[in-house]
Amino acid sequence: MTSSVIDTPDMTGLIELSRDPGLDLKPVILRVQTDLFLAAPIRDRAVLSSFASLATGLISTVDEETLLTVARKLAPCPETPQAVLAALAARGGEACREVIDSAVVLEPSVIAAALESGADIGAAIAARAERDLRSRRSPAAPTQPATSDAALDRAGFDDLMNRARQDGDVAAALLARSDIAAADLAPLWLHAEPAVRLKIHEAVAATAALRSHPPAPRGLGETLTGLSRNGDVKGFTAALAGALGLPANFLASAPNPASRYDLLTLALRAADLSEAEAVYVFLTLNATVARSADRVFSLVQLFRSLTRPASRDLLAAVLDVRLQERAASAEHRPYYAPDTEKPRPAAERISARNILPTRIRQTS
Repeated sequence: MTSSVIDTPDMTGLIELSRDPGLDLKPVILRVQTDLFLAAPIRDRAVLSSFASLATGLISTVDEETLLTVARKLAPCPETPQAVLAALAARGGEACREVIDSAVVLEPSVIAAALESGADIGAAIAARAERDLRSRRSPAAPTQPATSDAALDRAGFDDLMNRARQDGDVAAALLARSDIAAADLAPLWLHAEPAVRLKIHEAVAATAALRSHPPAPRGLGETLTGLSRNGDVKGFTAALAGALGLPANFLASAPNPASRYDLLTLALRAADLSEAEAVYVFLTLNATVARSADRVFSLVQLFRSLTRPASRDLLAAVLDVRLQERAASAEHRPYYAPDTEKPRPAAERISARNILPTRIRQTS
């Protein structure tokens, strides 16, 4: 018996409980089994068959939220059994579209199940075909970028990095490689998990701190908090972008709406705002974010973990722009160089005698 079968948890007790009409544990069992399947170090035939049998039986009984969560986890996994993907597609809705859009392999049985569900998958199929066509047209892109033993040349790496900025799958593949230095992964900072972000930040900070950086414009924090207080999102973004020398729509470069505020936090740190000013922005700029204490707390923690020099370099890498290294100033001209005319006082020198009041001479 293989180790994967021995290590598989015994779910018999939970399955028996799931048959209790007063206790619905089916969503919990499906989520747990999905996580165990994805975390398994070895997925041999016994594991695949066992998971397929259990998952296909539960998928038809769980709620839409659980269904979508499971679909988002299983679709990108190349070893997910096609029978499981077909069961997900047969439910229709968002889960079906997620499978069609994200599945690594789609057999005809999965597409047939999606069509039988009545879901409108035409747009998803067309988008998938377009992505496959673009991938075939790119000779520099390796077939399996996440494979650590597939060496990347500079041209291939640059091509993948450009695609990874907006493609989460390619970004995940590059971040999973062990042969890429943390500093070279700086453009993918928004895609990385917190632990990987920390490694990237430390690698970037090691060199960023050695260079000089221009001071932030005077009064920038006061200006930004005022615009945030007034709910002027457009003006706030324009002022922040102008202070950093970024395009006015730089926040649109975030790969998804969830990471947009992470990019904003990086920009606030690069602009040298204080923690109090950053927190004020988090609490006033967007009402949805302000109502989530967990989200605000995570943004504050992110802000605290960043240094300004590293934030500037990370921002430049993520947006693929070059930030100004030092403030512009007039050319220095020494006054007392041998070939330079020495300055002359504009006013005449005043004699001390002229300062004293004049005394009138009295005559007899």
